[in-house]
Amino acid sequence: MYKKLFELYFKKTDPELAHKFAINIIKNPLLLKNPFIQDNFKNLNQKLFNLHFKNPIGLAAGFDKNGEIYNKVGKLGFGFTEVGTVTPEPQFGNQKPRVFRLTEDQAIINRLGFPNDGMFEIKRRMENSLPMGICGVNIGPNKQNAHESADFLKCFEQFFNITSYITVNISSPNTPKLRLQHKRENIKKLIEELHIKRDSLSSKIPILFKISPDINILEVEELSKVFLESSIDGLILTNTSIYNKDKLNSLNRIEEGGLSGPPIENTSNLLIQEFYKNIGRKIPIIGVGGIRDGKSAFEKIKSGASLLQLYTSMIYEGPFVANKINRELSLILKEKGIENISSAIGLNCN
Repeated sequence: MYKKLFELYFKKTDPELAHKFAINIIKNPLLLKNPFIQDNFKNLNQKLFNLHFKNPIGLAAGFDKNGEIYNKVGKLGFGFTEVGTVTPEPQFGNQKPRVFRLTEDQAIINRLGFPNDGMFEIKRRMENSLPMGICGVNIGPNKQNAHESADFLKCFEQFFNITSYITVNISSPNTPKLRLQHKRENIKKLIEELHIKRDSLSSKIPILFKISPDINILEVEELSKVFLESSIDGLILTNTSIYNKDKLNSLNRIEEGGLSGPPIENTSNLLIQEFYKNIGRKIPIIGVGGIRDGKSAFEKIKSGASLLQLYTSMIYEGPFVANKINRELSLILKEKGIENISSAIGLNCN
């Protein structure tokens, strides 16, 4: 029923208006019930970052920008979720229109630019309703401070004690100069300052870094060395891409912004494989990009991802896509005689 609702309404309505409506549906427990949700697939259980994950499917940052539904998404079948991206000061983001459906490609292009209520309001909201499951907060800088580290440190200090992990977003293509943080000297400085801040707060919260898909092999090798030397806790691979648009079918392919969904699946998988070849299991990877069913999820795991996140398939498949993926992924593991998902990590890299 809900997939039909998404097809009839969400795909034909302004994307941001449809997104607000989806948030309100998920907020209301009377409107969103599915008696077929299964929340315990034993072969999908894992312990990572000293956290127990019931399943590997997470809701990526960008959907719950302002921390409104993090305690609701578990009922949809998600094993974890991520709020944000949160910036120190509230900001509107880029001018509208800024989100475009590419229905023929099952994809989205966005140039949102981190619209959010700001760290103080979102922190207040989360303190009034503390996360009951695994919930990360994705932090970033205000537009004018993208090349500096101060905004990351401000946000970290606000959320380190009320969330399961912190994701440092250095990879959105919609904030000018943000991707300069991928440069060796910049990322080393940022990691060091965040680790110093964490130590000063007597915290052990995991800090993850979200990386662009638009980097080359030499950059992967360079970043891998930095991450290993700095002993970071985890990676999220990858954010949206500014490439891979030429062969798409939708007329919206000409829009500027980051592309997400199936068209970046292979790019994401190949980058995950390259990082995995360099870092192995020393640094867990959360894989993102084009996940929509059990098969695509399994390919991400075999590429080297320990956990997964999705966003675009929520738009096209409906709110219970995570449960569908978990069911299919669990069955794939059983059919292949793999006792636990952890045994499938990086199989394509052996």
